[in-house]
Amino acid sequence: MGSAASSIPRPVTGTLDSGRPKLTAERLARRTRQRRQIQSMIASCFVLDAAVLLLYAHAGTTSVLVATGYATTGLALVAAYVLLSEFGFHERFRDHYLVAPQSAINMVNLLVFTYLAPEVGVLFLCNLFVVFGFGALRSSARQSAVVWTIMVLGLAALFLGTNKPIAMPMGSMIDRLATMLVFALTIGRCMALGLFSSSMQQSLYQSGVKLKQAYRRIEELAELDELTGAFNRRCIMRMLEEEIARCARSGSTSAVALIDLDHFKRINDVYGHPIGDEALRTFAISMFANLRSIDRFGRYGGEEFLLVLPDLSQDQAVRALERLRVIIADLDWSAFSPGMKLTISAGVTTLRPHESSDTLLARADGALYSAKARGRNRIASA
Repeated sequence: MGSAASSIPRPVTGTLDSGRPKLTAERLARRTRQRRQIQSMIASCFVLDAAVLLLYAHAGTTSVLVATGYATTGLALVAAYVLLSEFGFHERFRDHYLVAPQSAINMVNLLVFTYLAPEVGVLFLCNLFVVFGFGALRSSARQSAVVWTIMVLGLAALFLGTNKPIAMPMGSMIDRLATMLVFALTIGRCMALGLFSSSMQQSLYQSGVKLKQAYRRIEELAELDELTGAFNRRCIMRMLEEEIARCARSGSTSAVALIDLDHFKRINDVYGHPIGDEALRTFAISMFANLRSIDRFGRYGGEEFLLVLPDLSQDQAVRALERLRVIIADLDWSAFSPGMKLTISAGVTTLRPHESSDTLLARADGALYSAKARGRNRIASA
């Protein structure tokens, strides 16, 4: 674990390598702080391993120099890593934790100490598992393959190129205690690695859920009119085209209505735009509350709205719009401002075979114009 500098607590996107956007000072500071925290844990692992080596030295199995040398080398690597991190060296790279270089350096360090002190080689070889496991959490497949190759070559040189008797000391009770601690610490670090991996997966899962929710919200905002909550023009026109295609396939009928809020400019001028906005929202909410689940209602532009009524004949659509007209007219609009009233006019028409949305809407617009010409607050049929 002492050489597990390749591990990191959480994946971070965005770097300062060439061609990538610069990070904010706050995020750079957070990343530096994360690297500092990781190195403090790694330094503590070097100290623990040195303490175990001192137990071996007390039993006469190895030299005190091995313990001090291992601790000094490990802490020097940590210090160098922290120093480079503080000066921003790591931010030049896509992986600002430098997983592969650190893993390779730390494995070489462990293999060298195995060669220098084979009488306690079990400690160094056990740490290889931890280093590689931590490195694999962040390494790419290519980086993992490179680090694994370095480890295999080093082990081959150690086991096949030398006759060093790599030992697992068991000669005295102190040796057995130290060896037991080696395995206990190794298993503990592997367990910590597993827990960390699990927490990272959970974090990634939660991030994925939040990301999906954000995308869903973006899609909703892209389809909805911000003021009224009705579908925006682009979305309601797409829905109209889909309804026309459905009718062409099934031979069913469909009606559309263009609805206009009567004298809405006058409401804005007399009562103010905030009141006008509230009136638009209240109108839209009232419409939603009185439409079928299959109906589609969207803001066509300004105070004009488009209503798609699947499976309704001309007479049925006119009756539906007349009911809506009465509901809107009977609302207590004076609650917004004394004396205020709001009514709607609408032009209704039904889809003809092989008809396009342009001609369909042109007929509905002509009917709406007729309703306005006849005094407004009425429904006209094309």
